[in-house]
Amino acid sequence: MTAPQPSLFGLRKTNRDFTNPETWGKNQFNTSFPASLCCYLNAKSIDANYLSVQNGKLGFTSLPISDLFGIDVESDDLYFAFEAQHTPYQKYVVGSLPRTDLVIQRESTGECLRGLEIKLTALPDHTTCNCLDQDYGSELVVRPDTIIYLACSIATSQINNLRINIPNLSISDWSDPREVLPHIKTIIESIYCLSDFLSKQQTPFLIQPIWKTKGKSPSLADQCLDVFVWSDAGFSYFISQIANISPRANHITRQTRTAIWLFKMLLDISLNGKFNHQKIIDHLSYNTKNDKAFASAGTITNPYMACSRLTNPIIAKSEIQNIILGGGQNLLSPERRFDAIIYNSPELFQ
Repeated sequence: MTAPQPSLFGLRKTNRDFTNPETWGKNQFNTSFPASLCCYLNAKSIDANYLSVQNGKLGFTSLPISDLFGIDVESDDLYFAFEAQHTPYQKYVVGSLPRTDLVIQRESTGECLRGLEIKLTALPDHTTCNCLDQDYGSELVVRPDTIIYLACSIATSQINNLRINIPNLSISDWSDPREVLPHIKTIIESIYCLSDFLSKQQTPFLIQPIWKTKGKSPSLADQCLDVFVWSDAGFSYFISQIANISPRANHITRQTRTAIWLFKMLLDISLNGKFNHQKIIDHLSYNTKNDKAFASAGTITNPYMACSRLTNPIIAKSEIQNIILGGGQNLLSPERRFDAIIYNSPELFQ
């Protein structure tokens, strides 16, 4: 009998070869495992937690995985393209469109159905590990390319409405904080209003699976896995809430800068049909590195994500063996962190 090959549940057709050990490296596993987890939820007839805008506020609904992918999960035409371009967005950008974590395609035609960002996050993070379970939160680190895709996602459904929601401000130099800060209230309120306007046509945008441990220990909780999905409207709403709306701020925070980036991208689309993402991100840095857009600690994300399935994730650790198949776990090559080794070696101090 032929030995089973390393694989991940549900990822039958993909641009990743799971028999290749390199495919199990950290950067690849952190996107392929969440896609497989989504397929596993579907097989168990479990919906994802959907963070979307309802009546002007962020709220929870359930999202079938087929709706997340934009195609029946059981379809033979479903193809997972990791680290690929969602080509329908190319028309909105000057230059080359960045790659996103996962593009759902039809295998038969190559049609792109969804361009999805993926953020696999630990629960709790360092700011909430000493809290009660219901107060646990995950740190969310967002890269600039995520904001590019967010602007494109919004433009896809709102191209004819952007001028209604995104006013053309009298700013001659967007790289100068002194010119931008007097308009910051308008910028952030415009993003909030747009998120509400977008709510009738919002689409899945970012997959945020969580893996839960027992406090700050490296041991998985008995119920340890679940999937949260942010809509484009929901993530825009989140940005509008975490940005500093005060025009008297001493500096522009990463969160506020992200709101400015998104506003400027959408403004350029409304005026010119496309935006120069590299120019916006590089020139509108406001003396802060642009290696990431922003990071929000668990104390910030918890109020937005708090629900019974954040406290008690729906997938048990005993089920991981149903997701990682064919001995794939033996090909994992996690980073060897010195602090983790010390933490897990109490005998050193005896």
